[in-house]
Amino acid sequence: MIKLKKTIPALPVIDIKKAVVFYENKLGFKARHVEDTFAIVTRDEIELHLWAACDHRWKFRWITGLFKPIRSGAESFLPGTASCRIEVEGIEELYLEYKATGVIYDKNTVVTHQYWGQLDFPVLDLHGNLITFFQEA
Repeated sequence: MIKLKKTIPALPVIDIKKAVVFYENKLGFKARHVEDTFAIVTRDEIELHLWAACDHRWKFRWITGLFKPIRSGAESFLPGTASCRIEVEGIEELYLEYKATGVIYDKNTVVTHQYWGQLDFPVLDLHGNLITFFQEA
């Protein structure tokens, strides 16, 4: 029998060390592993992988007189294009925690009851990736 059990979002960031500090100080995660181009942060049962999107060659690649962008998957323009949803318990308390750390800086961001039966609110990480926290209503 096949059973899918877990997913681990991998988010592109510009600077691993700064991203880890943000996830620890602002979002309450702890770094489990950190190296120059990759990190693992965890909080409770959630694990996120952060990877350095640091390939700048796409800006300068010319082949036989033609501009041909690379497609390595690590291009430096990728941070801020990823997103994930994280299920939580205690969404109102988490919202207040994040409001206190300054992650929720837009006064219009509130816990919203969605028509599909979930409560949620979004935050952006240091590099602009969207993380939406949700709870079943």
